[in-house]
Amino acid sequence: MAIKTVGVIGAGQMGNGIAHVIALGGYDVLLNDIDQDKVKTALATINGNLSRQAASGKISEEDKDKALSRIKAAADYDALGDADLVIEAAVEDETVKRSIFTGLCGSLKPEAMVATNTSSISITRLAASTDRPEKFIGMHFMNPVPVMELVEMIRGIATEDVTFTEAKEFVSALGKTIAVSEDFPGFMVNRILLPMINEAIYTLYEGVGNVRSIDTAMRLGARHPMGPLQLADFIGLDTCLSIMQVLFEGLADSKYRPCPLLVKYVEAGWLGRKTNRGFYDYGGDEPVPTR
Repeated sequence: MAIKTVGVIGAGQMGNGIAHVIALGGYDVLLNDIDQDKVKTALATINGNLSRQAASGKISEEDKDKALSRIKAAADYDALGDADLVIEAAVEDETVKRSIFTGLCGSLKPEAMVATNTSSISITRLAASTDRPEKFIGMHFMNPVPVMELVEMIRGIATEDVTFTEAKEFVSALGKTIAVSEDFPGFMVNRILLPMINEAIYTLYEGVGNVRSIDTAMRLGARHPMGPLQLADFIGLDTCLSIMQVLFEGLADSKYRPCPLLVKYVEAGWLGRKTNRGFYDYGGDEPVPTR
């Protein structure tokens, strides 16, 4: 099946980035969110990001205009009925994702493929909440999607070879590099990255160093482009906690226990950049450590 039209469910940071690169790749995009205001905000964000790419010479003005013209709002799941592929990019919560797939599948044509952008949750379990587990696949884009080159691809136990092949061809056509992971909690990237971030939070929690010292140490001592606490704020502390909980519950190893300080920040609603407060306060001109 030739993929021409792609539905994206979720118009947040990941969803708008995925819509951006797919439209730039020459595909029609139908962008859906439970909150229509988020779709409007996402379209404005995509416009701004494409304009920056054009201004820097990475794409032409014509490319920008064509990409924008390919993205349309989809008010509900029925509006995704013509999609050849639908990618779910909602919050990293299994209950929410399963609910989306249960509601979505009745609106899709029988041959349509379904993908999830989950960064940690079992593809096999999510596929079981659909009417087409053989056409279901994990397609984990990295954040920020227009910049990051990697897509982690994960097949569930029921994913057919043809689905896997078509999905890989689609991702490659977007100019992304594919890394194939087995369907284990956290896959590869977050199985390695999130415990490192969690350990940095433990280092803060236990008083080994403060926020600025920990981030400086890892930037200058390990050549990381940003410190682990700064990165946690960028990802979203709620997302970090969700992934650590998936690792801890799925692998039953105490080394994946979420740091109590991470739990406390999430309970306080200090989720990082998206709430203007996490390990840093983003309310002023420069981020200020909160500990």
